[in-house]
Amino acid sequence: MKTISLGYSPCPNDTFIFFPLTHGKVNTLNLAFKESLLDVETLNQKALKGEFDLTKVSYHAFGYLRKDYCLLRAGGAIGRGCGPLLIANKEYTIDELKGKKIAIPGKLTTAYLLLQLLNPAFKDNIIPMPFNKIMDAVKSNEADAGLIIHESRFTYHLYGLKKIIDLGQWWENETRLPIPLGGIIARRSLGDGLIHKLNKILRGSVEYAFSHKDEAMGYIRQYSHELSDEVINQHIGLYVNDYSIDMGEKGERAVKELLLRAEDAGVLS
Repeated sequence: MKTISLGYSPCPNDTFIFFPLTHGKVNTLNLAFKESLLDVETLNQKALKGEFDLTKVSYHAFGYLRKDYCLLRAGGAIGRGCGPLLIANKEYTIDELKGKKIAIPGKLTTAYLLLQLLNPAFKDNIIPMPFNKIMDAVKSNEADAGLIIHESRFTYHLYGLKKIIDLGQWWENETRLPIPLGGIIARRSLGDGLIHKLNKILRGSVEYAFSHKDEAMGYIRQYSHELSDEVINQHIGLYVNDYSIDMGEKGERAVKELLLRAEDAGVLS
């Protein structure tokens, strides 16, 4: 039995998707999986070092990984109304934020890529930090503004913080396409046959998760103990959808458009 090294994040959307695969709920076609749950920016960095056979990454990171990894059609986070938010302690215009310190959840996150596409000048005063530290950093004035992802979009108002811009909405208005946030990639050296098998297993895991939504809650709570069930369900409902079963033609177009714009802007070298 071949063992596949697997990386995904402890966020509710990923634990929801991968619970069936890692807990014997679906046929894994004589493959075993050794999983590591890590923050998405850590996954991005480890993918650059080739440390996983199969892993979740930000689409920004995928731009640098296309030679060695291919994108699977299942398991990703693509959608509408689910993009990163730029928040601050007080109301700012975009122009007023130029030169201000902005906390970001990692240099390879899609959130940071979108911020640079909005205005390349924002790259001059960034403070990378774990995504779950950003709202505290903004509230304490360690940073003037913060780029938030994941479940933070549901809780930032509890910190008294203000939304400056929804970068997902900006992207949708610009392109009329859904926002591609993160995808599942497989090492090309695994070969086409095994990669096809992995996509089939992953799609089955997503479909099982949709059909048995309550089964994964205990597993999800292990890694999201600070979140209420309401926020967990909001998170899953926002980031896991039909694009997670198969990215489809619109999903493909969205990913290609994101990477093309990044290349044209000189963000991807």
